[in-house]
Amino acid sequence: MNESLLSYSAPRLSVDEQLIPELTRDLLHLKIEESNEGMRKLNARFLAFGPAGESNQEELLYLNGEVFDFGSSISVDIGPEENRQTIFKGVVSAIEAEFEEGHEPEVTICAEDELMKLRLTRRMATYENMSDADIASDIADKNGLDAETDAEGPTYDVVQQWNMSDLAFLRERARRIQADIWLLDGTLYFKSRPRRDGSELTLVQGNHLLNLKACGDLSQQRTAVQVCGYDASQRAIIDETADVNIVRPEAPEGRTGPEIVAEVFSSDRISYRLRDVPLNSEEALSWANNEMLRRARSFVTVRGVTRGTPEMDVGSQLTLERVGKPFEGNGYYVTGVCHSYDLARGYRTSFEAERAAVGVTS
Repeated sequence: MNESLLSYSAPRLSVDEQLIPELTRDLLHLKIEESNEGMRKLNARFLAFGPAGESNQEELLYLNGEVFDFGSSISVDIGPEENRQTIFKGVVSAIEAEFEEGHEPEVTICAEDELMKLRLTRRMATYENMSDADIASDIADKNGLDAETDAEGPTYDVVQQWNMSDLAFLRERARRIQADIWLLDGTLYFKSRPRRDGSELTLVQGNHLLNLKACGDLSQQRTAVQVCGYDASQRAIIDETADVNIVRPEAPEGRTGPEIVAEVFSSDRISYRLRDVPLNSEEALSWANNEMLRRARSFVTVRGVTRGTPEMDVGSQLTLERVGKPFEGNGYYVTGVCHSYDLARGYRTSFEAERAAVGVTS
């Protein structure tokens, strides 16, 4: 990352595509959150009393609908001028006013990105001869969005959506095949993790990193995942297993959780997926592979705070330095980000990331 020795990183807020400098002046606290299940959310609190208009008379601000209202579009960019990034685009969904004796009034607004459309739309629907990526494309089209999908998975004879919001249903389908969901400039993305392009960042403890908590945990690690069932059309037993070989492409170096479990217990520790009911071997193998990946990826988890990293998103690839031998190196995938700003600490970026191995040397 190219960095200035001294920079000013106050956020700039635009409403209905118009920059409003007064919002930066009166901003008390800003928080923008995102996870790999999609939807960015904004929470911004403002001082709501001060000069307004040409008369410069002090009055109650931001509650007359002139600056923002329900449904107003809002965007936020932040960072030093040479690296300023847009970190939120969405629609105002809530307005809150707070009055307390001895304190100036405050106004808080909440906003969500365009996935709000999917969250508010519930439907009953049947999808025939479609993969999860096909279903994502269909849901995007029904909500007036473009779609870009790239996720491996089986093609199902029938999938039904029973009185669920489009967002909840899409998240359920994504979890089954370990896909990420996000929205950018009117396009819904539904992609497997290795197919998501993200920024590559190096974070150094004591420099970029203000604090970090890293943990390697064997509690959810298994040597294999097995999915069984019965294929009525073929009159054959379904029995598919995924092991550490499915993990190795994502962790070419270091020691993975499944390998360490095998070493510690000197035997297999298998997870049996009993609640899944596959109709054929293709479904069973896909579910086994993705459950194995889900468990292995969560072996090493980190939570940290940087001194403001506007280019960090869910999907960013991290290299950590000066954090100890087990946790050193690359291969971290960001699964959650929170950009925040307040008058006391300035701009901060909190993040969660994970990887499948300890002792990575590169």
